[in-house]
Amino acid sequence: MSDLNSRFQAAVQLVRTAEGDFRPSNEMKLRFYALYKQATEGDVHGKKPGAFDFVGKAKWEAWSALRGTSAEEAMRQYVAEVEKLRAELG
Repeated sequence: MSDLNSRFQAAVQLVRTAEGDFRPSNEMKLRFYALYKQATEGDVHGKKPGAFDFVGKAKWEAWSALRGTSAEEAMRQYVAEVEKLRAELG
């Protein structure tokens, strides 16, 4: 898993410092957020944000949709999404 973990950390860093052509859409940022939280914290916890907290609610729902996904699988999906996005951008 150390190889997966190092690939995951490199992908996280790439997304955090996204610039130039590598600019994920808001939809992709939400997906990356949910996968990151699932990989690092496990299933969603805490109360669902209220109806007027649009951003918080979207984040909670995206993370909640991954309930039951293992940390390793979330890491694999995160890395795969970053690699796919990089390939699309050339």
